[in-house]
Amino acid sequence: MENLDDYKPAQLSGKRILITGGSTGIGRATAILLAQLGSKIIITGRDKNILDEALQGIKEKAPDSEILAIDADQSTEEGIKKIFDAVDSELQGLDVLINNAGLSAEGITNGSFEEWQYVLNTNLLGYMACANGAAARMKTEGGHIVNIGSMSAETKNPESTVYVATKSGIRGFTSSLRKEVNPDKIKVTLIEPGSVSSDMQEMPVSEQKQKIESLEMLEATDIAVSIMYVLAQPQRCNIVGLQIRPLLELI
Repeated sequence: MENLDDYKPAQLSGKRILITGGSTGIGRATAILLAQLGSKIIITGRDKNILDEALQGIKEKAPDSEILAIDADQSTEEGIKKIFDAVDSELQGLDVLINNAGLSAEGITNGSFEEWQYVLNTNLLGYMACANGAAARMKTEGGHIVNIGSMSAETKNPESTVYVATKSGIRGFTSSLRKEVNPDKIKVTLIEPGSVSSDMQEMPVSEQKQKIESLEMLEATDIAVSIMYVLAQPQRCNIVGLQIRPLLELI
């Protein structure tokens, strides 16, 4: 095979990457992996204490990494501004956005208008606002936007209609966004995992471990490696979408 080096993750070294929701789960696992590959990273999260703990953990695994943590709530205009002010001052540009921050939510027969609004603002409007900020900074040299969705958009579980609404919105938004920014050589990819072990799961950690062992749940690292694979493609290749489910989770 010719030009195998074109597909090697080593080319991610030095890439300027923003990962929203980087303090736990998929975001944290992705930050660790990309930091080990030499990327320059900003992670975001709402809780400063959790974010600081995550930053310390990432640096322990990638001691030479260039990584910064910004505590910001992406459901608000102020939070989005804080994130991209940091991108401009610390990274002086952006090559990759990984839109990952999100909240779990129950069915529409539970909760209140205020709670639904906060979930929608975080899970969907926050993605849109971050994509807007990223596309503006990628317009000259191109870049890559990766939206982390969910196979809930396909399964449409009746007990999580609010969450399903946001993930279905991400699916449609990503498809349209890809066409909108394509003239600027900005890649857009949708990654939709099935069940992934994380703090968003209502079940205890011990039960999550059992599901991983029984091949009914993914580890966050599985998705991080998939993100790495997508980002490592040569410029001519844009992987439009990936769906990743646990082997024995029937979807």
